[in-house]
Amino acid sequence: MALVAELGIRTLRFPVLWERCAEGQPGACGWAWHDERLETIRRLGMQPIIGLMHHGAGPIGTHLLDPDLGAGLAEHAALAAARYPDVRWWTPVNEPLTTARFSCLYGHRHPHLHDEAAFLKAVVNQCHAVLLAMRAIRTRAIAARFVHTEDIGRVFSTAPLRSQADYENERRWLSLDLLCGRLDRAHPWWDRLERVGVSPRVLDELASGEAC
Repeated sequence: MALVAELGIRTLRFPVLWERCAEGQPGACGWAWHDERLETIRRLGMQPIIGLMHHGAGPIGTHLLDPDLGAGLAEHAALAAARYPDVRWWTPVNEPLTTARFSCLYGHRHPHLHDEAAFLKAVVNQCHAVLLAMRAIRTRAIAARFVHTEDIGRVFSTAPLRSQADYENERRWLSLDLLCGRLDRAHPWWDRLERVGVSPRVLDELASGEAC
């Protein structure tokens, strides 16, 4: 961290991951480990952006398609915000679209699926978890601000694959549209999400834009 500070960096992303703080989880190190490092970040004159879930799905017992994922992350977010009320910047879920792709579309990570419906549900479930987490954080840190991260790389193709490239270039904005309240009932992806079983209630809740 001292070497990072020497580069002149004044804002640093730092993980306070749900599974690393939860008691009884493999590899958990509790809050004290994070306390020490966040104090070092402050002492070096840097401002942390706290991340709560990073290319994963929290502790053992939950997963990207778990309907209780958001409630669980919000509980962890509330504990983190109560412990670090002076932290302003928060990223509850890192790259939800990318995480859903690798886990539910490409099958590289748990739950190792190759299913578009599961992928879409996982994107919405994580974005809803972001909304619930930010609500929980702001009850304890009113000035908290949301910082979103996502891979929005543009896809190029030869003529035979143009339809796939067009699809992926539309899809890359999905998490941002959800979190910014742009995915309402007039949005071209609303019907697609509803067809795969995503709750209209959850979509309406996200359409409020409250997460941002």
